[in-house]
Amino acid sequence: MAGIVSYGAYIPIYRLSQETLSQVWGSSLGRGERAIINSDEDSITMAVEAVIDCLNGIDRQSVDGLYFASTTSPFREKQCASIVAAAADLRKEINTADFANSLRAGTNAINAGIDAIKAGSANKVIVAASDCRLPPPNSSSESTFGDGAATVLLGDSDVAVNIEASSTRTSEFVDSWRTENDIYPRTWEDRFVFERGYERLFPPIISGLLKKCGLTPKDFNKAVFYGPDARRHRAMGRTLGFDAKTQVQDPMFGSLGNTGAAFALMMLVAALEKAKPGDRILFANYTDGVDAYVLRVTEQIEKIKDRRGIEKHLASKMIAPNYGKYLRNRNMLEWEASLFHERRTALTIIDRESDAIYALHGYKCRQCGGIQYPKQRVCMYCQAKDDFDDIRLSDKKGILFTYSMDERAAEIDLPKVLSVINLEGGGRFYTSLTDRDTAKIKVEMPVELTFRKLYDALGIHNYFWKARPVRCQEGG
Repeated sequence: MAGIVSYGAYIPIYRLSQETLSQVWGSSLGRGERAIINSDEDSITMAVEAVIDCLNGIDRQSVDGLYFASTTSPFREKQCASIVAAAADLRKEINTADFANSLRAGTNAINAGIDAIKAGSANKVIVAASDCRLPPPNSSSESTFGDGAATVLLGDSDVAVNIEASSTRTSEFVDSWRTENDIYPRTWEDRFVFERGYERLFPPIISGLLKKCGLTPKDFNKAVFYGPDARRHRAMGRTLGFDAKTQVQDPMFGSLGNTGAAFALMMLVAALEKAKPGDRILFANYTDGVDAYVLRVTEQIEKIKDRRGIEKHLASKMIAPNYGKYLRNRNMLEWEASLFHERRTALTIIDRESDAIYALHGYKCRQCGGIQYPKQRVCMYCQAKDDFDDIRLSDKKGILFTYSMDERAAEIDLPKVLSVINLEGGGRFYTSLTDRDTAKIKVEMPVELTFRKLYDALGIHNYFWKARPVRCQEGG
């Protein structure tokens, strides 16, 4: 039976608190916070993080397909799944596809992945849902929208969560939308949107699926389902007949926010982190229709509990110091013209050095075992010539050997911290340090590598690997 083999997630380190928004707009929004991307993050970089988390301990060469789901693709005409696959160092001979234009894109991709496995065209397909929607300032969405990513690896062997049954319905109902020229999502009047949409379309699909399977709400350990906000989510739980305290999965509105196309999958990952063999889970997603599933957890779940997932990422955070940092990171204002020259990019170099740039392949000398980056014809240790093997460096941790800070760099998040990293197992890597508190940087602190956006130039998003202080260490 096809199902979920593994899962993963990613949440940016920064949080925007409700207290900060209340101070800016002179209103009372209560307590809580939502996750927000750093200036060098987008839906692609978050998807890469979640994919790598999902594939922890799994042979990356066994993956036959990668589907990327998002409403905030950095490109309007360029496949993002291919970039995510390259950064995750997957095989070139896999199927990649983008799913977009709906908050249900993640479960649309799951349906396509299951169909591919059942048809025999793939054994394992990874679905990466990632979103960083931009809310209008001083709107209800600003205190609700969050950023994040979640992934599930689908397959028909070593299954941790069986998909016992599913049901899908499409709907042309318009509740939220964004046109080609819109910066912010639009929505219609609240009562119409929820009474004629969510509250009318969602329950019949769930009750129909349960009736088909001969189940009742009491047969489920957890109910994981999409809700636009906390109030509507609670009301839907009551409508469906689930106990709010014991059965309904926490939607994390006060700690994460509504993460769009990734939201339902992130709630599912949070539920699977606590799931036990034999648990039955109702999983459902909504917008432009409904996708609903009956899931059953197997003994295999115990073998994939070492993911960073949701819980560890939520615990690893920094509060944005002010609203200005949030505006700057999201480029939401017209800023003073830069004194620096326009940046350049070269697609010829990206093409020629694709493995070194995206997958961060270094080179290991066959003669002495020395590791170096970037590629050189002569080994810097033993001077052997043209005698190297490729080695992936992106999943190696290291320690900070030395660093410097540049307060005048052409960067959004100043100061730019230039770092020299000694990698575990050998090799030295020069890069920037991100997700850092400059007051806490010190030589020999543990660091890890993270796929980030460097800058935009000539209309091209340029990505590469940076370093950051190690997140989600054992015990916290």
